Amino acid sequence: MPPQDADSQDPKTYLAEDRTFLAWIRTCIAVISLGFVIARFGVWLRELSTRIDPKADTPHSTGFSLAVGVAMMALGSALTLLAAWRYHAINRAIEKGQYEVAKGLVVVVTVSVSLLGAVMIGYLIFSENRF
Repeated sequence: MPPQDADSQDPKTYLAEDRTFLAWIRTCIAVISLGFVIARFGVWLRELSTRIDPKADTPHSTGFSLAVGVAMMALGSALTLLAAWRYHAINRAIEKGQYEVAKGLVVVVTVSVSLLGAVMIGYLIFSENRF
């Protein structure tokens, strides 16, 4: 089916969509990587405390950092799937000449990342008194 809109025939439109998809993927990789670092941070702290004072009774739990890290890795993975779905949906819309902005998607991603950030801030404030 040929494109119905002159702008949809322009390769710049498709290349712009490719760049947007790659930006999503870079962001997802950053979120997953940061989640991994946060998840491993509790283990690193436990190892560090054992090296500083081998006689100290160290907790066997990685604490809240594991849960937050796994949540960030899950969010990054979900965003990767969402990015692929969105990429294909936008390409189909460009071909039909019927592209519309998805404001709901922006709200969902913004709220998800903001909530995760708020949880991390709460954890830092709560855990500051324990160190």
